[in-house]
Formats: sequence, structure tokens, C-alpha cells
Amino acid sequence: MKLQKKRTCRFCEAKEEYIDYKDDRKLAKFITEQGKIIPRRITGTCAKHQRQLTLAIKRARHLALLPFVSDVIK
Repeated sequence: MKLQKKRTCRFCEAKEEYIDYKDDRKLAKFITEQGKIIPRRITGTCAKHQRQLTLAIKRARHLALLPFVSDVIK
């Protein structure tokens, strides 16, 4: 079993209080190619910011700032 360094929340490090849904470039880093939201155990975000991130991504999708699914067809 390999010990990995615990990831720290990048939003806590930057002391961000609010994740803005209009910042689509930042939000796109937390979405897979299929359009799924990446879980916090992989990204390392804390629970508080993961909830804000999920809400921001859903709001951005509703306003067509982010796609619900990608255009890639298998």
C-alpha cells in the first residue's frame, strides 16, 4: 500500500469564499470529457467547496456556459 500526500483544497489555499458560476474556464477543470463532475476524492477539494463547485457547475450548465454532455460520439 502506497502512502500518498493528502491533497489540499485549492479554493481554501486561495482563500476563496465563493465559487463563481460565470468563471467557465475554472469550472471546466472539474468536469470530465463526458460532462461528469469530478468527485472530491480525486480533485482534493474540501466538502464545503465541493458543494459550492457542484452548484456553480449546475448553474453554468443551465445558462449554457458549460455543456451538459460533450460532442464526442463513440
